[in-house]
Amino acid sequence: MAKKKRTGKKTDRFHILIVEARFYDAISDELLRGATEALDRVGASYDRVSVPGALEIPAAIAISMEAAARRRDPYDGVVALGCVIRGETHHFDIVANESARALMDLSVRERLPIGNGILAVESESQALARARLEEGDKGGAAARTALTMAALKHTLVWR
Repeated sequence: MAKKKRTGKKTDRFHILIVEARFYDAISDELLRGATEALDRVGASYDRVSVPGALEIPAAIAISMEAAARRRDPYDGVVALGCVIRGETHHFDIVANESARALMDLSVRERLPIGNGILAVESESQALARARLEEGDKGGAAARTALTMAALKHTLVWR
């Protein structure tokens, strides 16, 4: 697990977990670049966990959240990054739908701010266009969503 330590500065109020599926390395690299640049821009600290594919992301989040709670270093939010590209079988629909459903279930049940950056696309070129920082920056968007929801939770729950 790659880790960026908290510095104790006021700007790194949020500690974020990034879970990335590495099934498509080039796409994953672009999504991760966008997410980490967005988090670095606001001074958030983050840990990164890699898993094989999009279906493994929700389980990795649940496992990581439990481990963080046990070591008393909880995450304020999660960024889920991955890509599902349509193929010739029904598998695309299962992976895209079930990973999204599981993320939503985790988010609501655990009151966990999650930025969903799992792309569901028709082709690798579509995925790269959405992932690249200079184009769609969906990794950055997922990180900003996690931060926005973490700020909302902080404001409503901890004030």
